Amino acid sequence: MSATRPLVVDLDGTLINTDLLVEGASAYLTRSPSALLDLARWTRAGKSVLKGELARRTDLDVTVLPYRDDVVAWLGEERSTGRRIVLATASDERLAQAVAAHLGIFDDVLATADGVNLKGEAKRQALVERFGEGGYDYVGDDLRDEADLTVWRSAATAHVVLGRHASTPEPVRAVAPIGAVFPRRGHRPADLVRMLRPYQWVKNALILVPLLTAQRLDDASAVTDTLVALVAFCLVASSVYVLNDLVDLVHDRHHPRKRRRPLAAGRVSLLTGWALWPVLLAVGLGIAAAFLPVLFLAALVGYLVLTVAYTFWLKRHAVVDVVTLGMLYTVRIVAGAAAIEVELSMWLLTFSMFFFLSLALIKRVSELARIRRTAPADGAQARGRGYVASDLELLSSYGVSSSVAAVVIFSLFVADPKTSVLYRTPDILWCSVPVLLGWLMRVWLLAHRGTMHEDPIVFAIRDRASRFAGLLVVAIFILAKVVTL
Repeated sequence: MSATRPLVVDLDGTLINTDLLVEGASAYLTRSPSALLDLARWTRAGKSVLKGELARRTDLDVTVLPYRDDVVAWLGEERSTGRRIVLATASDERLAQAVAAHLGIFDDVLATADGVNLKGEAKRQALVERFGEGGYDYVGDDLRDEADLTVWRSAATAHVVLGRHASTPEPVRAVAPIGAVFPRRGHRPADLVRMLRPYQWVKNALILVPLLTAQRLDDASAVTDTLVALVAFCLVASSVYVLNDLVDLVHDRHHPRKRRRPLAAGRVSLLTGWALWPVLLAVGLGIAAAFLPVLFLAALVGYLVLTVAYTFWLKRHAVVDVVTLGMLYTVRIVAGAAAIEVELSMWLLTFSMFFFLSLALIKRVSELARIRRTAPADGAQARGRGYVASDLELLSSYGVSSSVAAVVIFSLFVADPKTSVLYRTPDILWCSVPVLLGWLMRVWLLAHRGTMHEDPIVFAIRDRASRFAGLLVVAIFILAKVVTL
């Protein structure tokens, strides 16, 4: 008997692991801060107006939405038996039609249109008028405000998709017989931590460099200030990572690896992302203002401004993006020096700029190498970046040249008379030059072969040879400090 009843499916939270209203609002917000005023005005005019304006003014790519594959597959199986499948959603009709056209499994679409927000009672009435009381089966997920419970009350069978708003189908049992139950996906606490990208915090260890180069490890106050600075920097950096994931949402969904990020995959709500990043930012800046010198706060704000500019504009421009990334690494060293109020060596700053410019270029070369493998045409473009596949060789030449320049500058630092007064046997430092050169040449070789992780810092953490090289350089500096020949 159920095969003769139409199977009605909700969209937000049921067919997809996100909400199209929030998706549209998020996409519109990333255009300009003034967009917030538009959202407030449309919200006052009513939900249907808000949804209509967002659908008209944003171009959501429905092909890469985080669909529930298990639900889509099940619907396909039901349709193959000849059953009628209907999409009924509170999302705007234009978006609902686009989703239906993309999936190709729906026979009819009911959605918000003509000033009617098709949610809860409005949806139930529309379905009863079309199919009769108990004349349809309904697939939904929302138990928060009884939106789907209301629709289930007039359904013959309730199929439940467990998600953020429900961990058990039991509340549905009181209003309709339960049919299929689709399990909850993802683990929210772990996904929230992943959003912060704690593996990226290793980059902030550059804040420790001035403490080491100034040889202030025996100064408890300097060590404490450096650690507090590290915490503040990590919080601010994570806030920008979350913001970047919100801005780059569509590009991430097209990326083979980044599409698994919590926001892109729909495992964490975009609303959570918009609430989380300002909190992280406020706490990080608050710690800096309360416990550290004003110069550190200035460096941290400079990092924030440069990172936000990179997120919204600079990363779309070829060459400018990699130079900016090199500067962002160098700013961390400047911030570390400001935290303990020591003077920075120009050798160190210059080395840092060339060294990290080389690593930033490795990221782009790795990305272009992947694009060339998957889309061989020279005009194939990196999404959200200003590069095409034919730029690969030129960027490689920039990167290798930057690596060599970094090693030369490091050699000049070792040869500087000012360096010799800091170490008992400064000649031992020369042993670190071939280690540094060998590591850089190796990562460039791997990048050309296409076996390099797109983020060389993450690669270095996971790569045994890279860890050994790093420990060897540290050991060489320690020996130069403590050994007398």
